[in-house]
Amino acid sequence: MNALPPSTDAARTRTVRWVMAIAATALLFDGYDLVVYGTVVSSLLRDPSQIGALDAAQAGALGSYALMGVMVGALAAGAVGDFLGRRKLMLINIVWFSVGMALTALATTVPAFGILRFLTGIGVGALVATAGAVVAEFAPAGKRNFYNAIVYSGVPAGGLLASLLAIMLNGITDWRGLFLIGAMPLVILFPLALLKLPESPRWLLARGRAEDAFRLSATTGIPLEDSSSDGGAASAQSRTSVQPPPAVRKDGRPLAGFAALASGNYRRPTILLGCMSFCGLLLTYGLNTWLPEIMGQHGYGKTYSLTFLLALNAGAVIGGLVASRSADRFGPKAVVSSTFVIAAVSLVLLTLSFPLPVLLISVAFAGVGSLGTQVLVYGFVSNYYPTASRTAGVAWCAGFGRLGGIVGPLVGGFLISAQAPSNVAFLVFAGVALSGGLVTMFVQRHRADPEAVPALELSGQWGS
Repeated sequence: MNALPPSTDAARTRTVRWVMAIAATALLFDGYDLVVYGTVVSSLLRDPSQIGALDAAQAGALGSYALMGVMVGALAAGAVGDFLGRRKLMLINIVWFSVGMALTALATTVPAFGILRFLTGIGVGALVATAGAVVAEFAPAGKRNFYNAIVYSGVPAGGLLASLLAIMLNGITDWRGLFLIGAMPLVILFPLALLKLPESPRWLLARGRAEDAFRLSATTGIPLEDSSSDGGAASAQSRTSVQPPPAVRKDGRPLAGFAALASGNYRRPTILLGCMSFCGLLLTYGLNTWLPEIMGQHGYGKTYSLTFLLALNAGAVIGGLVASRSADRFGPKAVVSSTFVIAAVSLVLLTLSFPLPVLLISVAFAGVGSLGTQVLVYGFVSNYYPTASRTAGVAWCAGFGRLGGIVGPLVGGFLISAQAPSNVAFLVFAGVALSGGLVTMFVQRHRADPEAVPALELSGQWGS
């Protein structure tokens, strides 16, 4: 398609700002939801009057229930997201996880708490999977890794918020109050998204709704093609290094959703990208669930233990944003593998008897290499696939990766129940980080989209 619909820079800037703000805020509360459990698990372990008696292994399992829901939600979003649309999916799941958080705050038994955590996780997973597609289709070329990092940094920022509120509200409210805070998007974010979040014009075009796509493109200023983006105006030189085109239907249209991911051109990188996400989320949720408890066993009181969680998520926010600029310049593959290695080194340093300031710095760098790395992985994946299968690709990454998120709390709970030295847990997590870095090195360098500029080939041109 050669002609672009009328658009203005002002309209595009305004649209992008609203879309990014809504997506980032949604993921802020997603991150809050998933990390708040780590801030209250010690209280639940020590006070059976809350939801019932718990031991460390049971608490680890409870921590995994939400992540099982996230996996289901992400995969469900991948199954329907490329057909239903970005806007509808985000609106539905903002409501879903907000209601889930409110109901969880009312739980009085362990089974009810676990079931509600699972159901809440479904909404979280669908949002995480959809956000990457939204960024890839609205963000300007040359800044997509950075914009993606801004949006997905909402997850560690939500963890940061959960840690801060747990410290500030200690003695003022209990765990139920902290969970109720997580329901606020229903009354704050949902009305705003209903008014300001448009559908993706590129998604409409990919679904064959050309007239609607042109109309919305003219209104929002979002172009259907971009000479320097993943649109069709790529240079011939750029196209020559792209992999063979993805599988198509008999009518010539590209396969959409999970069917595209299973095709020959996608199969191997899809498996590797899923394994990257597995490692990143195992680190993320293993550390976010058990770091306060592990440091408490080292003799640090509750406030100090929560401070470590604060440092972990602060490092993820700041490090993810800084690393994303490098990813736009040098390509995400090299940066992701490097941040995995940073996590491994930082976790090994935590096994040594350093003073508190050094430990906090090490924990912050571990945050860069865990959730900060996962932010980059989402950007890597969402820019790896074309529009027709983008939500499915991010959903696969988020869904399969959640197996790592499920395993992380279970591993920590098992090690603590077995009374293993805390150093062992840090070394296990360091081994996972090294594995993630190794897997990243085997991902093919080019996207399987014949109409796209290979994201990793533009490393020297993405600074605009």
